[in-house]
Parts: sequence; C-alpha cells; structure tokens
Amino acid sequence: METANFFDNISTSFVITSIIDILIIWYVFYLILTVIKGTKAVQLIKGIFFIIIGRALSNFLDLTTTTQLFDMVLQWGFLAVIVIFQPELRRALEQLGRGSLFRSSTASDASEHEKMRQDMVTAVRYMAKRRIGALIVLEKETGLKDYIETGVPLNAEITSQLLINIFIPNTPLHDGAMIIQGDKIATAGSYLPLSESNKIAKDLGTRHRAAVGISEVTDAFTIIVSEETGNVSVTYDSKLSKEITLEKLTELLQKHWMVTAGGKEGGGLFARK
Repeated sequence: METANFFDNISTSFVITSIIDILIIWYVFYLILTVIKGTKAVQLIKGIFFIIIGRALSNFLDLTTTTQLFDMVLQWGFLAVIVIFQPELRRALEQLGRGSLFRSSTASDASEHEKMRQDMVTAVRYMAKRRIGALIVLEKETGLKDYIETGVPLNAEITSQLLINIFIPNTPLHDGAMIIQGDKIATAGSYLPLSESNKIAKDLGTRHRAAVGISEVTDAFTIIVSEETGNVSVTYDSKLSKEITLEKLTELLQKHWMVTAGGKEGGGLFARK
C-alpha cells in the first residue's frame, strides 16, 4: 500500500525533469569525450579513475593512511586537472565561443571525408602527370580480406604524400594494389584476380585487368593510373571507364567513397544507392 502511495506521489513533471537532467549530464560527458578524444587527456582520465577506485578500496579495507593520501590527491586534483587539461579546456572554450561544440559531428566527418577525397585526387593528378603507375582499390560492402592478406599491412592514414610515395617506381610496394578499407590504407602490394574478359583492349596492361577482375568478384571501386600514358581509369560493377578527367574522378569518389572510420567492421565504405 505504501509503495502504491509512493508512486502516486511522483508527478509526471518530476519524471520528465529527471529524464531531462540525465540526458543533459550524458550529453555533457559526451561532449567532454569528444573534445579529449585522441589527446593525452584520455590516459590522464584513466589515471583519475584508478585514483577514485583506489580511494574507495582503501576506505572499504579501512586503510587509514592510504585513504588520507588519496584524499589529499583528490583535494588538490581539481587544480591539477585545470593545469594538465589546459590545452583541452582552451580548445573546448574556443569551440563553445564559435558555437561548434554543440554541432553534430556530421559536419566534422564530412570535412574529413572531403579532405581524403582531395588527397586522393591530388595524388592521382601528381602520378598521372609523371606517368607513375598506380592501382588503388576502395572497399565497399563486399569485404576484401582475402586480397588484403596477400599484401603488406599498413593501417595508415590517407594522405596524398603517402599515396604517391607507395607507387614511386622501383620501391618495394609500387607493383601491387593498394587497398583502402574505411578511412585507412589497409595494405599495399596486394595481388588481385586478373579478368579473363575478351572485351578488355589488348593494349591495356596487368593493372587494368586486375582492376576489372576485382570489380567482377566484388563491388569495389578501383582507380588505375597508366604508367605508359598517364591516363586515369576506374572500374566498378564490372565496368571499365577509361581516360576519365580529374573532375569526373572527383564526382565518382563522392558517389562511391563514403568513408566511415574503422573499415568494414566499424562501418566501411558504402556506395550511395
């Protein structure tokens, strides 16, 4: 009976405000984690959690001296946090002043993806101008693990400088395929299946046959730079598009290269339908 009376006394407004309160706290923690993500502050926060856990254990075990030591650390910890996290706090305040802290991460992600596409086009332009042969495969929904395992694992950030450097002639990795998985260069020097199609022109080399071959067995999007002519070609859906312009390449990358961090297991690359 008393339990029923207790629930009767809880007003709807109290429930709503409690939910709002919890959501605000959750969102604040989310923003804090967003600001410190990828910085040294993450490791420092882990250390603070260990101190708090140590304080609780020492108090539970009635370790008087240890408890007092943890109390002193926590007492002065607030000032220490301000000093240690000063760069992160300043960045957070700057973002708050610009109004960017409360924006969706979609804009930031879009900016990162656009930079990757620009780096790709920059690298292709450089290699095409100097007739540096290249074969770059972008994983989409069909996993490329079997082909990734044939190459040298890199798990590297995508930059124009690295893309170019890998395909410089007479270097160990220039003669195979680079496979990009998610927002990382997964591997270089990988082997791809060669197409047996008789529709491929006889003047096209192994890179083009490999690009068509991977497009026949997966949904991957592949970029080829010819070392004989410097022409740029792409393959997808078992189709080979030859001698495309950089403007067309940019358009195709926007359509076929939708980047999500972490590769296929964490999201992968997905073509727009």
